[in-house]
Amino acid sequence: MSDSPAGSLETPFTQQVGIEVPLICGAMYPCSNPELVAAVSQAGGIGIVQPISLTYVHGHDFREGLRFIRSLTDRPIGMNALVEKSSQVYEDRMRRWVDIAIEEGVRFFVTALGNPRWVVEAVHAVGGVVYHDVTERRWADKALAHEVDGLICVNRRAGGHAGTLSPAELLESLADLGVPLICAGGVGDGERFRDALEMGYAGAQLGTRFIATVECKVHDDYKQAILRAREEDIVLTDKLSGVPCAVINTPYVERVGLKAGPLARRLLKGRKTKHWVRSFYALRSVWQLKRASLRGISYKDYFQAGKSVSGVDAIEPAGDVVRRFASIASSARSLQPLANQGG
Repeated sequence: MSDSPAGSLETPFTQQVGIEVPLICGAMYPCSNPELVAAVSQAGGIGIVQPISLTYVHGHDFREGLRFIRSLTDRPIGMNALVEKSSQVYEDRMRRWVDIAIEEGVRFFVTALGNPRWVVEAVHAVGGVVYHDVTERRWADKALAHEVDGLICVNRRAGGHAGTLSPAELLESLADLGVPLICAGGVGDGERFRDALEMGYAGAQLGTRFIATVECKVHDDYKQAILRAREEDIVLTDKLSGVPCAVINTPYVERVGLKAGPLARRLLKGRKTKHWVRSFYALRSVWQLKRASLRGISYKDYFQAGKSVSGVDAIEPAGDVVRRFASIASSARSLQPLANQGG
């Protein structure tokens, strides 16, 4: 198939970012390898670089990794910046990654887990765009106070750290904010993508669907687990990071249970101890997810996925996914007016 999408779908998001299809390949640890990021962008959507995946998992120097992606596509790519202040070392490293990405021409950034102000200031200085992950109105209000350009609306159908509201409920609670809103969670097939746009979203962010692609370099056990899974197989566990995380309910997950131990729960509630415990969980989950995702289910760990597994029935090229979704969405009789999508 050609690199061009079946048909462009203009929304305020595509206008801001300079792409043809309002579809994001969300940043995923450890699944965001350069080939996957590039394939989605080349097909008309936009792939997002996850820095720890690029460096720690896939072994690239950050700058050289970006240049490798650029050798695969000259179309826009984005970067994910986690702005939580877990440590000064981590914050300094993230600031350096953002600086390098800007130097290498990246102009779309997705921030999460903290105050995005410093990213906004750096990116706006070069004419770029920043969207922020939110799960509810209070976080959206805070992000907009720091002048982000749009919001990634993480609903309860998402993989990883999901929200608590349905896509419709989250849209309704944020629709008056006047910025583009991206549906994140539950979009595993073209029909769901079309529905999100018709509902009034300016685009959709996919994770699980893009794991089950040819370009994604996770172990085939992970991809096959997604193909086999149904909606009811997605469960929430707080054993990975101390907060609920959506994973596939494998025999290992069933055996170890879904709840953190009583000591961990107590420490997570403490004002002085919660950051230490979350840092411990984060380091452990980085190791567990890398091991299971790249080495297979024999390691009996966790496979993150969302309820969109119900729409994933084949491992296929990422570009084919983008083009098929674009074709289905463009065949819809009407989309919501741009004004309802933050235009």
